[in-house]
Amino acid sequence: MTVSMYAASVPVFEQMLGGLGGVLNKAEAYAAEKKIEPAVLLQARLFPDMFPLVRQVQIACDFAKSVPSRLAGVEVPAYDDNEQTFAELHARIAKTLALIGGLDAMLFEGSEQREIVLRPGTPKERKLDGQAYLLSYGLPQFFFHVTTAYALLRHNGVEVGKRDYMGAY
Repeated sequence: MTVSMYAASVPVFEQMLGGLGGVLNKAEAYAAEKKIEPAVLLQARLFPDMFPLVRQVQIACDFAKSVPSRLAGVEVPAYDDNEQTFAELHARIAKTLALIGGLDAMLFEGSEQREIVLRPGTPKERKLDGQAYLLSYGLPQFFFHVTTAYALLRHNGVEVGKRDYMGAY
C-alpha cells in the first residue's frame, strides 16, 4: 500500500502542532502558578547561540505551512514574526492549522515528483523532488524545532512528557 504525500504531511503537521499548542498551554499555566513572568519562558534558550522558544515555535509553524503548500503547488503565505506572548503563539498555530487544513488532498497528487526549489536564485539554491523535500528536509526540520520548543520548556521545569509532545493521534 502506498502512502500519499498528503497523508505523510498534513496529518503529521496537524498532530504535532496540536501537541505544541498543548505544551504551550502547560507552559502558560506553569508560569502563572509559579509567578514567573511569561517572557522568561518565551525567551528561554538552551544555549546562548540558539533561538528562544518564541522563534522555535515560529519556525515550526513556518515549516508546517511551507512544506504542504509547496507540495500542493500553492503559494506559501508569509507570516510576520512578531509574536511575543503565548496568546500570539497560539494564534500563529491556529492560523497555520487553518491553512494546512484547507489544502485539498487532490493538490498533492504527483507531488512526490514535483520539483521544489529552496532559496531560489541564491548561492544556496537547492532542488529536490517532493518526496525528498518532505522526508529528508521538511519533516526533519519541523521535528527539530518542535522538539527544541518542548525541550526548552521541560528544561525550565514545565511538567510535560512524551504524551504532551505527541499530541492527539
